[in-house]
Amino acid sequence: MEKYLDLIKNSYSGYWNYLKYELIDLNHWDNFFYGLILISVLVWILEIAFPWRKEQALFRKDFWLDTFYMFFNFFLLNLIVFIALTNTVSELFNDVLGVVGLSVSSFQLFDVDELPKWLGLFIFFIVSDFVQWNTHRLLHRFEWLWNFHKVHHSVKEMGFAAHLRYHWMEPVVYKSILYIPIAIIGGFDAQDVAIVYFFSIAIGHLNHANLGWDYGILKYIFNNPKMHIWHHVKELPKDVRFGVNFGLTLSIWDYIFKTDYIPHDGRDIELGFEGDENFPKDFLKQELYPAFSKKHDIKSSE
Repeated sequence: MEKYLDLIKNSYSGYWNYLKYELIDLNHWDNFFYGLILISVLVWILEIAFPWRKEQALFRKDFWLDTFYMFFNFFLLNLIVFIALTNTVSELFNDVLGVVGLSVSSFQLFDVDELPKWLGLFIFFIVSDFVQWNTHRLLHRFEWLWNFHKVHHSVKEMGFAAHLRYHWMEPVVYKSILYIPIAIIGGFDAQDVAIVYFFSIAIGHLNHANLGWDYGILKYIFNNPKMHIWHHVKELPKDVRFGVNFGLTLSIWDYIFKTDYIPHDGRDIELGFEGDENFPKDFLKQELYPAFSKKHDIKSSE
């Protein structure tokens, strides 16, 4: 137990030092703090120059709430929960395997260091995106997970910052499920992973932006604003119960597994979910919502 407590303490101090370093160091291209700001500003400029919903205000509904979510989830959440949790779960998993004489490397299919860098990154990207696509489906399929995911679907006007509006439990679920598949593939250099991460952030921002793009023939590969807005539609088709268009970066999984749905231009469709008029409107209450969701649901049904 003492080992795990020390690991949590070291994770906190290590990430805090890393975050301070990110804020003052501008000499490396994979600076996540300023990388997020740069991507956000560029996509916001695109929204201003090519607005799909021209009547939507520049500072749309919940713009500042979503901006707060963006920085909280991308940086502070890591400090509060994710880094320590990831390191501890990883160590615990290794210890459990060690009891039976195994290790993570026992399941490793290959070492990406032995592959050309582009191929290793491509495999990492494809595997992680597919696992996250499946995890996204789970968030819609099970009620207790859906109560966390409602935070993201409470967005009523789409904009780039809505991309990172989510409950703090979501990355815990995503990364917990993603850990084993990535461990099986092998280790990755942090700078190499940053390339994939920045690309995914850019696509995610564009998916939620006030842009009417579908990328032409590439729409069958990459998720896009015209496709993703239907994921946020309030009224689902009668033959669909748990959602559509689950793609994060790639849309190809939805086309392969027949969860794609783009019936027409969705520019002016109503966003949200059934009963969202009763959903909390501020950050703290939204974060606490899953703990009191049964109470909320009972009240809303009376």
